[in-house]
Amino acid sequence: MTVEHRTYEIVPGTMDAWLTLFHDKIVPLHEEFGLPVRGAWADRATSTFLWVREFVGEGTAEEQEARYRASERRAAVIGDEPKAFVLSISVRRVETVFPVGQ
Repeated sequence: MTVEHRTYEIVPGTMDAWLTLFHDKIVPLHEEFGLPVRGAWADRATSTFLWVREFVGEGTAEEQEARYRASERRAAVIGDEPKAFVLSISVRRVETVFPVGQ
C-alpha cells in the first residue's frame, strides 16, 4: 500500500477556515478520485496541518495524482482555494511495512 504523509504550514489564524475547506471539499473530492484520506491532525500552536492519503485507484501513484490534478472536477470544486491557506507543503510518499502483508 502506498500512502502520502503531507505536512502543510497553514497561514496563522486561518486553521479553522482551512479545516472547513478540508472537511467539506478536499476529503470528498479525494474519495471520488480513489485517494481516500486516512487521517488528519492539526498543531494549532505551530499552524501545522498533517494528513495522510492512500492511493487505491488504478495506475501508479504518479498517474493517480496526475489525473486528480488535471481534472475539471477538481478545478470546479476547489480550484486555487487552498492557496489562500497553505504557506508551504512537504510530501513524503511511503509504503506500508507493518503489519507485514498489507
